[in-house]
Amino acid sequence: MLYLAKVLKPDRSGNAGLQLLAQKKAEHFWTVIPPNEKELVAGAGEIQDYSDGVLLIVKLSNDRQVKSVQEATRWILDTINQYLSQGITPEQMQEEVERLEQWRQSLTLQSQDLGRQKIELETRRDQIQELEKKLEQERKQIEIMMERLKADHDLPANDASTPQPSSASSSKGR
Repeated sequence: MLYLAKVLKPDRSGNAGLQLLAQKKAEHFWTVIPPNEKELVAGAGEIQDYSDGVLLIVKLSNDRQVKSVQEATRWILDTINQYLSQGITPEQMQEEVERLEQWRQSLTLQSQDLGRQKIELETRRDQIQELEKKLEQERKQIEIMMERLKADHDLPANDASTPQPSSASSSKGR
């Protein structure tokens, strides 16, 4: 992990220490360590060469041992030149952060709305598919009924199920 640290005056044994001030979290993102959480780290021999109060960029191992040390002056000046020399005020930065947060929230709402619309469309599609199935079933039933009606009307005249006029009634009239 990379830290911005301040060299602390050597203790009675003559060993200098480091007070961690900020930690690098990502490429261009550092977090300031609150004063009540500032950690003291035992210094390595390289730290002995620096005066009390000097700012350093320090790389620490997972077990908090100093792996490398670099004076922070050049890094601080580069950071000032890159980010602060253009007259950007903290207020402008805060406004930009707020604008970006509003934009993020707007995108989140749009995404949620699109998700809701997608679900509604899927539901409507399912309903339409069900209606199509019902209509197809009803169409088949109507076709079957039409076939039956056709079959009933197209029966031959001498079919035993169709009543025939009797010969006695026909001879009376003669």
